[in-house]
Amino acid sequence: MKRREFIKSTAVALAASGAVSAKAKNRKYKVAVIGRTGKGNYGHGLDVVWNDIDRAQVAAVADVDAAGRTAATKRLKAPRAYADYRDMLQKERPQIVSVAARWLDCHRDMVLACAEFGCHVFLEKPMCQTLEQADEMIAALEKRNLKLAIAHQTRYSPSLRHVQRAIADGVLGDIVELRGRGKEDRRGGGEDLMVLGTHVMDLMRLFAGDPQWCFARVSDGGKPVTKSEVRDGAEGIGPLAGDEIHAMYRFSGTAMGYFSTHRARDGAAERFGLQLFGTKGILTMTTGVLPEIWLVEDPSWQPGRSGARWKRITSAGTDKPETLTDHGHALGNRLIALDLIRAIETDTQPKGGMYDGRAALEMILAVYESHRLGEPVDLPLKNREHPLSLL
Repeated sequence: MKRREFIKSTAVALAASGAVSAKAKNRKYKVAVIGRTGKGNYGHGLDVVWNDIDRAQVAAVADVDAAGRTAATKRLKAPRAYADYRDMLQKERPQIVSVAARWLDCHRDMVLACAEFGCHVFLEKPMCQTLEQADEMIAALEKRNLKLAIAHQTRYSPSLRHVQRAIADGVLGDIVELRGRGKEDRRGGGEDLMVLGTHVMDLMRLFAGDPQWCFARVSDGGKPVTKSEVRDGAEGIGPLAGDEIHAMYRFSGTAMGYFSTHRARDGAAERFGLQLFGTKGILTMTTGVLPEIWLVEDPSWQPGRSGARWKRITSAGTDKPETLTDHGHALGNRLIALDLIRAIETDTQPKGGMYDGRAALEMILAVYESHRLGEPVDLPLKNREHPLSLL
């Protein structure tokens, strides 16, 4: 991706931030939370985030599990609790709902219910199981002009503005490669691709734009995956396959993206993240709201040979110590919640919205579609069904 293309895309994103009226700044939002104890629970803190948002008040919580519902009511200081989330939405009519459950099998139905009752959504990642579901969710939200923010926390990192400025200033030169890996733990392969690969795919798009095509191979035990290796994924993920995956994506200009995952014997989780290789240097980063980000200005990509020094990028800038702290996912969730409110009040999209959630899912499912067809597949995908269901 050329520097001038990056500058243009960044300027457009900044211009879309909009302005908030004085009246809107004083508005307090009625919030509801949907969880599922034992089946995705309350995700990565998408419930308690509202306790620290001055302009929000949790009015109710829904959880089919009685014990989980009682605990959530106390945790959120919610005045009311429901076993049925649809009953809660109908009676409470909240402006914002945290669809917090981590399991994917409920995301589509819960978001459609929120859209039906006119609620904006803070959704746990990944977005859903299939592109059919994602299309349906987006259509329902668009119909009511509702916003959805997805929990891709890294996109909201205050450190990224310094990364984006470094790229725009030409520190990396033209980006020619993006290399991502999953955690490669016991979930290595299909589960890793879906659960953690969504963060990497989102970051690839943030830095390089939308991919044009994908070419991938999925293996199990060293052999190409067939229908007999397809299984139901844990935690409501849907169809899964493979213990080793390699995917290649073509972005604009000369930029190529690569994602791999396997069940590693050593160093599980140590390589999880993204690397950017430019004509002038390398940037490597982990994920999260305060990721580890390092930059080296060396066009050879061999800093040991050139003697170039690695520089850390933090929320304070390049070569400056980190001044922020985060406890779990608290800071990231807070930034997302506040940005969702901003998007509602300015009638713009969140930094990480429904279209970004679908695009990351599309990059993931393109892996299986390419494997199914045995050839590169163009993006966006024509097939909106889950490719593994068609093997």
